[in-house]
Amino acid sequence: MQYVYSFILLFHGLIHLLGFVKAFNLAEINQLPQSISKPIGILWFLTFLLFLITFLAYLKSYKFWFIIAIVAVIISQIIIIIFWKYAKFGTIANIIILVVSIFSLGKYQFNNMVSNETTQVLQHIQTKNHTIISEKDILHLPEIIQTWLRNSGVIGKEISQSIRLKQIGKMRTKPENKWMPFTATQIFNVEKPAFVWNTQVEAMPFISLYGRDKLYLEQGSMLIKLGALIPVVNDAENPQINSGAMIRFLAEICWFPSAALNNYIVWETLDKTSAKATLTVNGESVSGIFKFSKEGHIISFEAKRFYGGNTNSKLETWHVKMTSYKTFNNIKIPNKSSVSWKLKEGDFNWLKLEILELERNIIKD
Repeated sequence: MQYVYSFILLFHGLIHLLGFVKAFNLAEINQLPQSISKPIGILWFLTFLLFLITFLAYLKSYKFWFIIAIVAVIISQIIIIIFWKYAKFGTIANIIILVVSIFSLGKYQFNNMVSNETTQVLQHIQTKNHTIISEKDILHLPEIIQTWLRNSGVIGKEISQSIRLKQIGKMRTKPENKWMPFTATQIFNVEKPAFVWNTQVEAMPFISLYGRDKLYLEQGSMLIKLGALIPVVNDAENPQINSGAMIRFLAEICWFPSAALNNYIVWETLDKTSAKATLTVNGESVSGIFKFSKEGHIISFEAKRFYGGNTNSKLETWHVKMTSYKTFNNIKIPNKSSVSWKLKEGDFNWLKLEILELERNIIKD
């Protein structure tokens, strides 16, 4: 697709040289029998230069290439209207270039929003003198949680205050729908529970969904845009979304086990291999149950969560199954997970993900 679009930019730009050549009598141009004045010929040449610059900027992934493209399309279409009889088919190329440019503008704005929110989430993160976790720091916790923390390798390591993850996986919106591959980046503030999850989902060939899930100051927000431009889902700051985002944070502490030591989580022993965790932020609480193997590996997390983000959503059982483990920065975590809704009509497995990279105690995106 990139090569096709590059070819359109270059070829369409070169065609504009014909008007310049015609205006200055540099060669006979039979395709343009209409006379062209020299000032208009210069305009044709200017348009060629703009498309050439766009072509080079696009190949080099210059972040503002689409602005040059939009200006080039506007001038080009004015010329086409003037010479409509002979140049009207150039409108097709302009439409293609304009549509791609507008969606690229949307992607830039979406990514800029995510970057600003990430900066907000990571503000006030301590940059040095992190606490080193000792054996005595975990003794007040349920025995199975102590076993998990020892097994994960956090003893003797710095406590995690911020995390950056890179993920891949696949998801679907309904049990009968096809799986859609995705890539994602997620930033956590572990000291003050918050995160920003940014994903690109391949919905169909050449069409992507861009999503952002966020928790900040116990307020949740979910935004999904088609092509980073057209809103498909935009739910924010209602009890269902807030609760769902907090439950997600609680489940995902499996990737930064030292979070279990923070005062915002209260643990309750259920049996030898399971414990209930209650997360409280600014007076709002959610709970979920972690289950472990005898060796201290997390094998699942389960909680009651709203199925959907609107006010009519009902509580259903949300289940995360850990399927594989890997060591990142000398700490062992679940690197592969499968997420399902346990509905009355049957289990709906909607997400499978894998952690590719993990960085601890980052201070900025």
